[in-house]
Amino acid sequence: MAQTADQLLRSGAKRLDDAGIMPPRLDSSILLAHAMGIERQELLFSPTTDVGAAQAELFETYIIQRLKRMPISHILGEREFWSLPFKVTADTLAPRPDSETLVEAALEFAEQYHSLSAPLRILDLGTGTGCLLLALLSECENAQGVGVEKSKAALAVAAENARNLGLEERTKFIEADFMADMSWGQEFDIIVCNPPYIALDDRARLDPEVRDFEPDMALYGGEDGLSYYRSLGPVLSRCLGPQGRTFLEVGIGQSGPVMGMMTQAGAENIDVHQDLAMIDRCVSFAFLSNSE
Repeated sequence: MAQTADQLLRSGAKRLDDAGIMPPRLDSSILLAHAMGIERQELLFSPTTDVGAAQAELFETYIIQRLKRMPISHILGEREFWSLPFKVTADTLAPRPDSETLVEAALEFAEQYHSLSAPLRILDLGTGTGCLLLALLSECENAQGVGVEKSKAALAVAAENARNLGLEERTKFIEADFMADMSWGQEFDIIVCNPPYIALDDRARLDPEVRDFEPDMALYGGEDGLSYYRSLGPVLSRCLGPQGRTFLEVGIGQSGPVMGMMTQAGAENIDVHQDLAMIDRCVSFAFLSNSE
């Protein structure tokens, strides 16, 4: 006997709730809507719709995966960022809403000091899924972007996302360690970077969805989480153009130390940008000596 959408939704939510997975109803509704091939809002308007056997079986597979603490982005293979769909795999860090802070700050800078229609050059160090770079290119119609990533598998995901978003012709992806290689050029107008910044000591405290399913190389920044920042200053100084600005994502409590490190590297006009939770999430700065 076929079950209705509401019956499956409630059943899935209860199983997730019993396992302590939050928020259970939201997760259940996202997974059910995807299994049915509909928008989540449609579940609200058609709760008595019968769910086919194949769709119910797919939903059951999703619920089992979620009970194993697999994140929804990995179950579905995608995550929305800046209202754009991005493919996600086990080789990439899933885009976070907090990272949209960098996009907002970079666009504000571009609009104020350049123009969103200007032929900007944008560099994304450690591009992962390409979400930061591609979100910026989607707003800056004449910009060109370079994404640098040392993971070949992640780079393939970024390239696929660029194709899916129709931005392939304005992007170039380079397989390289951005801490050791400088083969992507100089004088970029905007540099964005979300380096690994979780302290190794914090590993045990991470949610299983992060600790067990996302790549270590995209998460951990040494014993205190700051190892990448200590070496970034000279790299950024060499890559940034005369009127350019860099936007670095930082973790909770890291804005002060990172500002100090960048100041020692010669950065000026340093600013801090907060995310929606009013947490310092981005440190931005220029190298005024580059404009002399």
